[in-house]
Amino acid sequence: MKRIKVIGTMVTLVCLAAWVEQPVATPMQLQYPSYFGNRFDMPANNPLTEEGVFLGRHLFYEPRLSANGRISCASCHQQEKAFTDGLRFSLGVDGTSTPRNAMSLANLLWVRNFFWDGRTKGLEAQASIPLTDPHEMGQSPERSAQLLQRTKVYPPLFAKAFGTPVITGDLIVKAIAQFERTLISSNSKYDQYLRGEYQPGPSELNGIQLFFTNPNREKGIRGAACGHCHGGPKTFLELYHNNGLDSVPQDAGRAAITGQSFDAGRFRVATLRNIALTAPYMHDGRFDKLDAVIDHYNEHIHSSSTLSVFLQQGAEGMRGNQLGLSAAEKKDLLAFLQMLTDSTFISDQRFSDPFKNQSK
Repeated sequence: MKRIKVIGTMVTLVCLAAWVEQPVATPMQLQYPSYFGNRFDMPANNPLTEEGVFLGRHLFYEPRLSANGRISCASCHQQEKAFTDGLRFSLGVDGTSTPRNAMSLANLLWVRNFFWDGRTKGLEAQASIPLTDPHEMGQSPERSAQLLQRTKVYPPLFAKAFGTPVITGDLIVKAIAQFERTLISSNSKYDQYLRGEYQPGPSELNGIQLFFTNPNREKGIRGAACGHCHGGPKTFLELYHNNGLDSVPQDAGRAAITGQSFDAGRFRVATLRNIALTAPYMHDGRFDKLDAVIDHYNEHIHSSSTLSVFLQQGAEGMRGNQLGLSAAEKKDLLAFLQMLTDSTFISDQRFSDPFKNQSK
């Protein structure tokens, strides 16, 4: 009995020693404005770490994750375009187009439901869809894990980030999600204005006023009422709206997920951060310029049974389905939207391609 106890103790000590030797990832602290709030999308089983983000950045730019070895997440989400691609519809590994426009990846830490129709909850679930979709990157997580396992560089990176050199599809999406949570855009002229570091010109100031003001004709109050959907400093809300693009929606939108007829033509409210860099606009990329977007909301709203209540005929301040903004007011509104461009975000080396000018 005594011999068995000694052996048991030795085995326990060996196991403990092996556990202690596992690398411990370094928690990452993010910097963001207090006015963004702290309602995060941060699952307990995937905490943010320096090593995880480092790995995730590499995987975000890694074409081995695609079936043809030529497409990465960054193909459709390019940093210089605020992580969009400038196309109406992106092209996948099979040469076919995606059904909707690629959304900007900015301030995702505060987003809970993803894609235009809100089909997934959490960045981990979001990341797995384009990786496996046959018309996007088109490769199974198991195959991607096998390919990365054969490299010299990735097993050690996974060991540092997750404590194991064994690569799995689950760990791949966790690392990508960690990196995407660090894509914080908060240094635009508008942010500098909120911090008291920038004084907007008259046109920009009037644009801010118009953006956040609900019009009231009886009281003579002018406004564009954009804040109903794009309220707050982050310029998005976790809402879905039919914004009057068509009388009969060509895309079911949110209704395809919920099965509810009242969701027909409703789409997730996208952030307006860096909006001047992310053309074309809307879920189907139908507008090439911001002027056309402003014109749409000002004078081209199409009525339908599911049109947002804020855009319906008879809504406060609306003239039928028109806001009635003057040419000068539309110009001022555009000046404010251009204030949302964050030049440091699109040039931040922490978000750039780690493989650029070097072999993988």
